[in-house]
Amino acid sequence: MGIIELILIAFALSMDAFAVGLTNGMTDSKMKIGKILLIAGFYGFFQAVMPLIGFFSSGVFSALIEKIAPWLSFALLALIGGKMLWDGVKEFMENKKLQNAPTHARENAQKGEDIELNLPTLTAQAVATSIDALAVGVTFFALSTANTLCLNIWLDCLIIGLVTFALSALAVFIGKAVGNKLADKAAIVGGVVLIVIGIKILLEGIL
Repeated sequence: MGIIELILIAFALSMDAFAVGLTNGMTDSKMKIGKILLIAGFYGFFQAVMPLIGFFSSGVFSALIEKIAPWLSFALLALIGGKMLWDGVKEFMENKKLQNAPTHARENAQKGEDIELNLPTLTAQAVATSIDALAVGVTFFALSTANTLCLNIWLDCLIIGLVTFALSALAVFIGKAVGNKLADKAAIVGGVVLIVIGIKILLEGIL
């Protein structure tokens, strides 16, 4: 497989992580560079590891992977997105109730609270957006020869991980800029986006 084809595959695999990175940026307008790199690192790491798992499991688990991967991704993203949507709607309604409150109360409400992105949630996002790469690893195995069996796969997965890392970091930065304009609706938009991504992955996997 040529480098151009590999980079195109990496970009395709990164699109879900890019979209989820946007939602993370939208819901945390004060996110520091360290957290942005952590998010991108998680996505890049899992996107690189999943093809390795698929590659070395080869045909042993390939049938099972193809069956459960879309459902697992959908379940994880639906749960995360559903909670984000619920929190966003709740915050939006609370802010609406405070519109007739004293000025200082309205100002505090309008500032809102950024949605906390903890390690379990970040891990679930990274797994959900990268699990389809397991099947790519199985494909890499089928295309490999005996001489390149354990050599090219490491470089291929490294490139996939680096591309995902770069695109995810860019997505969070863009999300921060968009989130500042959405104000208290950012969590609602982010939750809907995650659920839509989950549905997309599920439909692509079962159709």
